[in-house]
Order: sequence, then structure tokens, then C-alpha cells
Amino acid sequence: MAESLRPVPFVPTDFAVPTTFETDEFRLRMLTVHDVVKDFDAVMSSVAHCKTVWPGGTWPEGLTLEQNLIDLGWHQKEFQTRRSFAYTVVDPSESRILGCVYVEPTRKRGFDAEVYLWARQSELAGGLEDRLYAAVKAWIANVWPFEAAAFPGRDVAWEAWRSAPSEKR
Repeated sequence: MAESLRPVPFVPTDFAVPTTFETDEFRLRMLTVHDVVKDFDAVMSSVAHCKTVWPGGTWPEGLTLEQNLIDLGWHQKEFQTRRSFAYTVVDPSESRILGCVYVEPTRKRGFDAEVYLWARQSELAGGLEDRLYAAVKAWIANVWPFEAAAFPGRDVAWEAWRSAPSEKR
């Protein structure tokens, strides 16, 4: 295949993808199939809030434990192949999943990644999601190789994000 026809990798091949990111309050690590029960509990206790992360979407309506296992396997494989990166957010003891962070490629012109996150609905009133967003935003800016990562629905309004031009691939 000609060099120009090869897809551009999401992250450079020499970039060491972080396996964890920690604060005093939480740890991010790769989301895996081993998290299925705790992840399912976090998602199902936060259905209304999760639907606000991707307005207009239906996830996680109708999610079953089996489908969650399939989804987590997909996220795990995507992480292993460096196509996208899903992190679970756990408390320091890893006894409870507090949310998730997704670092994904984008086709939106002017951006080289899009990042989504959510915290467990029961943690919203205490401000966990705001602290998670601030920490992840700094982590992405300081550690990851992106020039312009977008946080749709946070630093880019949904209407602007949806109407932004896309690159053809």
C-alpha cells in the first residue's frame, strides 16, 4: 500500500499510551471485561445522567449485563490496538467504579481527538464530575500528543460541535 494511502494512526506509534492516571480522589485505568459487574452497576445507577453525555443518543437504554460485557470487550480491544482509549474511573481502593473517560479520534476539522466523560449520578451533587473534567482536561493537554482535543458538550457546545465541518477519510 502506498504510504499516502495508509491511515494516519490516532496516536503516534512511539507514544506510550498512559495505562493509569491518578489523583487523591480517583484513578483512571483501562476499562476491561473484568470491570463488567461494577461498570454495569455504575451505568445503570446513572442512566439519566449518561444520556446527557451524548444528547439525542439512546445509550444506555436497554443495556443488559451481556451487552455491557460485549461493549467492554470492544473498548478493551480498541485500547489494545490504539484506535481509541476507554478508561474506567475508580475510587482509590478500586472497590467502586465512579465513571468513565473516553479518548477517541475525530473527523472534525481543527481537532485531533474528542474526549467524553461521565461520573456516577450519585456523585454529581458533590462535584466529582467537575473535578474529573478539570483533571482529565489538564492530563490530556500535558501528557497526550494532541494539539486540539475537544470535549463536546463541555468546551464546545453541542450545536457548534454537530455543525462543525468534518474531514473526509
